[in-house]
Amino acid sequence: MTLSPTPEDAPRFDAPWHAQVFALTVALSEAGAFTWPEWTDTFAATLRERGVDGPLDGSEDYYLAWLAALEDMARARGFAGPDAVADMAERWRAAYLSTPHGDPVKLS
Repeated sequence: MTLSPTPEDAPRFDAPWHAQVFALTVALSEAGAFTWPEWTDTFAATLRERGVDGPLDGSEDYYLAWLAALEDMARARGFAGPDAVADMAERWRAAYLSTPHGDPVKLS
């Protein structure tokens, strides 16, 4: 008999942004911005470039690689140029640095 995983065993996101970048990637793929096989090829290449050859356990490194791959796809597909990606990254950095611990980070 095979037991189903318990909620405690189920995969989870360790930070809200992990879930957000995952959901954004799925939404972009579903909207036709790229196919899922194109995404997996790009993500795999990013993992190889970063030397991530251990288990893909959903750690911070995994989602940093996920984000880098999504940024690469955005630039390659032309729906976010290098300046737009850099600007948004800086806006988020400024927002989280100025947000009190425990409060949700929001862009102004």
